[in-house]
Amino acid sequence: MNQQKQMIDKMGYDRSITMFSPDGRLLQVEYAKKTVKQGPTAMGLACKDGVVFVTDKRIVSKLVVPEAIEKMFRIDDHIGATAAGLIADARILVDRTQLRAQQHSVTYDSKIDVLTIVKEMADLMQVCTQSAGLRPFGVSMIVGGVEDDGSVKLFLTEPYGLYWQYKAVAIGEGEVEVEAILEKKYKPNMNVTEGMKLGVEAMKDFLKENFNVERVDVAYIEVKTKKFKKLSNEEIKALIK
Repeated sequence: MNQQKQMIDKMGYDRSITMFSPDGRLLQVEYAKKTVKQGPTAMGLACKDGVVFVTDKRIVSKLVVPEAIEKMFRIDDHIGATAAGLIADARILVDRTQLRAQQHSVTYDSKIDVLTIVKEMADLMQVCTQSAGLRPFGVSMIVGGVEDDGSVKLFLTEPYGLYWQYKAVAIGEGEVEVEAILEKKYKPNMNVTEGMKLGVEAMKDFLKENFNVERVDVAYIEVKTKKFKKLSNEEIKALIK
């Protein structure tokens, strides 16, 4: 009976992004959040000497070329990102922020800060929660980088346009399990190598027998170089050993 009542309450209120349900919810936004939770796992860790990204590419067929699956993004030399949810939506946000970073570099002859990139993403995502004829972005982005002063920043954007700063964060289908591992083993004073090992270990613990190096992408940005670098399969194997 309660389930039937809930269905009646939702009837019609999820057909428009601009319409609140009687209990004050935007159902289309909640559906977008569910899309993120069903996506392959992604995580980010802020370390003392850089930022680390680890993501699951979830290869759906043996015929797919693993290297062709893109879930790790370079926004600028000093800023990277990964995502969970609709990766096609993530590419739109990445393209927009890459252009914003280039414009800032040409105009001011300096590197753009991480928070400005995050706000650029969040502003576009928020507009799509209040404009008729649009739908929310079905993706959450983990964005991290190294600032000019050497500080390390890591942020998470939500489909509705809110963003949070984190020390370590996981999103996607393994969010609960992976965050439990991060809460137990993450330390703010760990270096990039330790962060990558922890990220791969957490992904391995979650995926269990489905884990293999071709399925996982690992990238990092170090404070000393401020350069985005993605690991090869051989380098990931070395981390596991």
